[in-house]
Amino acid sequence: MNTPLRILVVGGGFSGMSAAIMLSEQGHSVDLLEIDADWRSYGAGISLNGGIFRVFDRLGILDGYRECGAMIDGIEVRGPADQVFAHIPTPSLMEGAPGSGGIMRPVLARLLADRVRKTAVNIRLGQTFDALADGADGVDVTFRDGSSGRYDLVIGADGLYSATRAAVFPDAPAPRYVGQAVWRAVVTRPAHLPSVAMWMGPGLKLGITPVSDDESYIFLTENRPENTYVPPETHVESLKALLANFTAPTVQAIAAELGADSQIVYRPLEQLLLPRPWYKGRIVMIGDAVHATTPHMAAGAMIGMEDAIVLADELAAHDTLPAALDAFQSRRWERARMVVENSGRLAEIEQGHGTQDEHRQIMGQTLGALAQPI
Repeated sequence: MNTPLRILVVGGGFSGMSAAIMLSEQGHSVDLLEIDADWRSYGAGISLNGGIFRVFDRLGILDGYRECGAMIDGIEVRGPADQVFAHIPTPSLMEGAPGSGGIMRPVLARLLADRVRKTAVNIRLGQTFDALADGADGVDVTFRDGSSGRYDLVIGADGLYSATRAAVFPDAPAPRYVGQAVWRAVVTRPAHLPSVAMWMGPGLKLGITPVSDDESYIFLTENRPENTYVPPETHVESLKALLANFTAPTVQAIAAELGADSQIVYRPLEQLLLPRPWYKGRIVMIGDAVHATTPHMAAGAMIGMEDAIVLADELAAHDTLPAALDAFQSRRWERARMVVENSGRLAEIEQGHGTQDEHRQIMGQTLGALAQPI
């Protein structure tokens, strides 16, 4: 686009912050709208596919990540006596970075928020919209506080339960529960585990990922046919009971460490893939608002942040907004579809609806595809 645009980004999560950074750096006037007045990020740790380091480099946060996150090579599959059954390599996708990583979600959010604050982005916290009126020459936005604004482009980056998607695509499919839930908790980093370690149990998959020099987080995927509520006051004992299924000494030491300060998070796993189009007029959707995935490929955050980079690149490469949005959608659809659908299939296999050979094949194919340039 030869003329700077006035852009509204709805949602201050990973995808929205990435879009705000990229577009502001290109000279566009960007408002970032975030409903949480404290701009908080919830959760424990997050496992990262190696491709995300290319994203961090484009966003200017790779050096910051090196200081507070974990850089990891490989995955160990371990047995009941902590013996290593298999070592799965995670090849580097860029010079100077390993093949995977881990970081606390609030720490990554802080890195991105600090980067946003160094740009010219106008951050509007504790604010959301009431109405979007898309016209030929702009989008008229009415905000919850009674104010209004007119934008050349609105980007919906407001997550799985996106208000923007509901307003623009009222007939969009609802998020789908996949029959699994994930538990996460923060623990002391085991000194004898050099990389990600994983154990398989009865209807359970457990992993430990470093997130800093001295902390790791555990993730435990549990087959749960019904999406039932689990009261927070039961989380410690519930997670300990699940970990009792693993006899490995490392796992039992972690279970003994769990307590009220372990930042335990329980989340039912849901997915969503919005059929094309992902845009209507001057309003476009990115991230979990259009392609929310389960964590089986550790790629959900990455593909949402990639959306932001590709959208900025296509806006810079085309003379008209429709051409740019169509090119963005064309570049992103197949990659996002693959991650959502393949991750969902892995969940099915882990619930007994497939073979381990198919599981390994899907993981290998998906990792290979994610290693390709965006």
